[in-house]
Amino acid sequence: MAGRVTHIPVARGIEWTRTRRLAGDRRAVMVLAPIVILVVMGLGALSSASSVLSLQVQQNSDNLFYVKRQLVFVGGGVVALIAAARVPYRWYSRNALIILGLAVGSLVATLLVGSVRNGAKSWIEIGSFTLQPSEFAKFAVVVFLATALTRKEQWLGVFSHFFWPVAASLGVVGALVVAQRDFGTAMIIGVAGLIVLLASAAPLRFVLGSAGIASVLAVSAALAEPYRRRRLLSFLDPMADRLDSGLQVVQGLVALQTGGLFGVGLGASRARWMFLPNAHSDFIFAIIGEELGFAGAISVVALFMAFAFSGVLIALRAPDRFGRLLAIGIVAWITFQAFVNVGGVVGVVPITGVPLPFISAGGSAMLVNLAAMGVLVNIARTAGKGTS
Repeated sequence: MAGRVTHIPVARGIEWTRTRRLAGDRRAVMVLAPIVILVVMGLGALSSASSVLSLQVQQNSDNLFYVKRQLVFVGGGVVALIAAARVPYRWYSRNALIILGLAVGSLVATLLVGSVRNGAKSWIEIGSFTLQPSEFAKFAVVVFLATALTRKEQWLGVFSHFFWPVAASLGVVGALVVAQRDFGTAMIIGVAGLIVLLASAAPLRFVLGSAGIASVLAVSAALAEPYRRRRLLSFLDPMADRLDSGLQVVQGLVALQTGGLFGVGLGASRARWMFLPNAHSDFIFAIIGEELGFAGAISVVALFMAFAFSGVLIALRAPDRFGRLLAIGIVAWITFQAFVNVGGVVGVVPITGVPLPFISAGGSAMLVNLAAMGVLVNIARTAGKGTS
């Protein structure tokens, strides 16, 4: 009788551990499922959106040039995801300063030797490939902020303990990205950092005060450059300059309107015939809306919402404060970037030039975004194991 009693708690403990592990695995699957669908949809949309441009680049020899290149980055991203899923997420906390240093160093190198595209000096050319260090900088800022806010949690009521980590990450990285004339990425980094700050134990007055100052600086920077002023004016009235600064907005809306409820059909887009600039990157959502209609466009939005919901669940179940802030930061960065991209296409926010995560053409973004999904998976599975 006594032997049976002593084994009951052990059996319950094993069952509880198994239940926790299964719950963690379910959350990992929940966050990955919409991402897989988005990547597949992106490849399909890219095959149409980039076909005409591919023929131009490859002199009519290969209309799948951009799709094949994107497949290489998707493959690399899957490898990065699997690797990141196996790395204990607390490793990033132990190496946060190194990660931030690498990001800052790469941004400085970009300013020195980078190439200019669409007015932004954001790329480093390595042979036939290009790297965009600002994509990695998004992750680096989230890691550093989550680490600093966790370690200094008891002292965040002292302004200096709050200020210096924010200045070293958001301030330095944001300034370097703005110097590259990539205001959209700087905004993504700033908002992701703000969400991490709001989720931390930092006093609300410090967070809101910093956000207010950053907003004033952001508006000043947005109005300082003539091209940014033109973009803002084209957002307010795109038809006023529909052949220049308002061209993308107008053509994007035309594509969405043409798509109707169920679209004109796969591969039947008219906008891709050079009517819509950057149809394969910044404005690929318009091609999806044209070919798959409102049903396809709203499906993309729903998938990002599903990702955000699953990511927040992972954050809430994270084993510790650092895991919670890290997960929140990753979810905020991906979700807000998707909102800004889609909002720019439909004309509810100014065009920023940021790509649609997992869908737009772009190797650096795909690699970093999929690696970040691996980090979320590790947080979910660590919580499932019940470790702390």
